[in-house]
Amino acid sequence: MTEPVDDTGCHILHVDMDAFYASVELRDRPDLAGLPVIVGGLSGRSVVLSATYAARAFGVRSAMPMSRARRLCPQATVIPPRHRLYGAVSKEVMGIFRAVTPLVEPISLDEAFLDVSGAIRLFGSPSVIGHLIRAQVAEQQQITCSVGIAANKFLAKLASVHCKPDGLLVIPVGQAMSFLSPLPVSALWGVGEKTRQALARLGLRTVADIAAAPLAALERDLGPATATHLHALAHGRDARPVESSVRDKSVGAEETFEVDISDAATVRRELLRLSRRTARALRTGGLAARTITIKLRKSDFTTITRAKTLPEPTGETQQIYATACALYAASGLSGQVSLRLVGVRAAGLVPAADAATQLALGERSTAWRDAESALDRITGRFGQDAVRPAALIDPRGRAGTRAELGRES
Repeated sequence: MTEPVDDTGCHILHVDMDAFYASVELRDRPDLAGLPVIVGGLSGRSVVLSATYAARAFGVRSAMPMSRARRLCPQATVIPPRHRLYGAVSKEVMGIFRAVTPLVEPISLDEAFLDVSGAIRLFGSPSVIGHLIRAQVAEQQQITCSVGIAANKFLAKLASVHCKPDGLLVIPVGQAMSFLSPLPVSALWGVGEKTRQALARLGLRTVADIAAAPLAALERDLGPATATHLHALAHGRDARPVESSVRDKSVGAEETFEVDISDAATVRRELLRLSRRTARALRTGGLAARTITIKLRKSDFTTITRAKTLPEPTGETQQIYATACALYAASGLSGQVSLRLVGVRAAGLVPAADAATQLALGERSTAWRDAESALDRITGRFGQDAVRPAALIDPRGRAGTRAELGRES
């Protein structure tokens, strides 16, 4: 066992899928696991989209001409790309990220930055969140990812690069300079071949060299903008925030059972647990939902969904749960079919302040909302199981289930 790493102040995560396109293809071709595989077009002018690490050992790299890749690794299996599939998997992966925090900045289909500063009280430390994300990606998509954790985007990206494949690395706040100093100047964003050559002519070959150089001298030789940029990165400074420009379209949670279940009471208990999580996510985001959807996956992996649009938007557990139970009862699967996964999702999101509710005579509009807000404060301080409905107190414990959070964009 290794000593736990101090991740205090390291609220930025960079999550990068490992050989994403190739890994997705290997899900359908498990016979190729561990072998050199290249994803790309078959024509002579095509380029490599992705390659397994077994192929990379022969020098194959993304964006390399396919003709050269096949010369380097003639024994590799070449698979034509399926872009729709990659887009669908990417959407599911980004949904896992957004279940943790709304501050997700996708960089491409297979990588994103996350700011988890607002999720620490709910899920745990940044390292715990990183492990949770890796486990969810592996469970839901059968692929691996690497997670870099640091105080800013630049350092988090470096960390993920240095722990590939299938790893997690934290760069503690107090150790950023010792991590950076021995790296070549090419490790800094913006240093291409021409800039590297210019720096080499100045005798600057490592990050430590740039950090030690006077800023005025760098400005004289590189120009003010480039000099300021590289000097800041060399000292581990990067003030750019994680920018999420995509508004969530739905929030929800899923549960995968270790053993398939058909008992309707057990399913309803899980629907209550998932409804609580979904409602909490809505309240955290200041949202209410018009549509409630349940997902039921049978033991043969057949998946069905059922949805209902409510007369008024809601963010209350009781209404979400009642709707989910009604959908389950109407599905024809209640107590009849074994299930391996159950999910609850809320869509048609609107700001909670805009969600007007039609009241019956004498009804208090805030009763449930106030009670659940109080529960949020308690669970935020003492943990998710500090207070829970009596129906969720199971003397046998929770063995046999794994939580899967999901938020779509």
